[in-house]
Amino acid sequence: MNNTKRREILTRLRDDNPHPTTELNFSTPFELLVAVTLSAQSTDVGVNKATDKLFPIANTAQAISALGEDGLKEYIKTIGLFNSKAKNVHRLSEILVEKYNGEVPESREALEALPGVGRKTANVVLNTAFGWPTIAVDTHIYRVSNRTKLAMGKTVEKVEEKLLKVVPKEFKVDVHHWLILHGRYTCVARKPRCGACIIEDLCEFKDKTEYAE
Repeated sequence: MNNTKRREILTRLRDDNPHPTTELNFSTPFELLVAVTLSAQSTDVGVNKATDKLFPIANTAQAISALGEDGLKEYIKTIGLFNSKAKNVHRLSEILVEKYNGEVPESREALEALPGVGRKTANVVLNTAFGWPTIAVDTHIYRVSNRTKLAMGKTVEKVEEKLLKVVPKEFKVDVHHWLILHGRYTCVARKPRCGACIIEDLCEFKDKTEYAE
C-alpha cells in the first residue's frame, strides 16, 4: 500500500468521525487508567457496567487504596480475571498515592512500572488522557492494519512500529481510535462488513464480502 492511499483512508475515517475517543467511561486520567487496566480480555461494555458502580464510590487513588483489595473485588467481580485485576488496581493506587500524590504520571516509564500496566495500557493513557501521538495496538487494530495492508506486521509491536512510521503526523493522535472502532463495528473478525465499509475501494484485502448488515 502506498502513502497516498494511506492518507485517503485516514482522511475518510477522520471525515466520518472527526473527534473519536475511547468507549470506556471516564472523566479523569485516573479513571481512564483504572478502566483500561480492567479492560484486558474484557469488553468495554462490561467494564463500564462495573465502573459505573465503582467510580461514584471510589474514583481516586486515595479512595481505592482505602477501599481495599477485597472491597474493590465486590465492584469488579463481573469482569474476567477480577481477582488479579483487583490486586493490580489496588496496588497501583497505593503507589500513585505514595509516589505521585495520587496523580497519574505523564510518563511512559512511570506508567509501565505500575502493576498491571503494560505498553498498550500506557499508550492508551498517554494518548487519551494527555494527547500524546501514541498508538495502542489491540486485536482490532492488528487485524485492520494487516487485513487492509495499511500497516502490516507479524506482531502487535511490529504493527505499532509500522503505524508510527507511515501514519502522517496530523492523524497520529486519533488513528488508534478510528482503527479500533473500524475493527469493532465494520472490519469484524469473522465476516467483515465490506458492503458497508467507507474505505472498501482503498482496502487491499483480497477476500472481500458483500456483507453490509
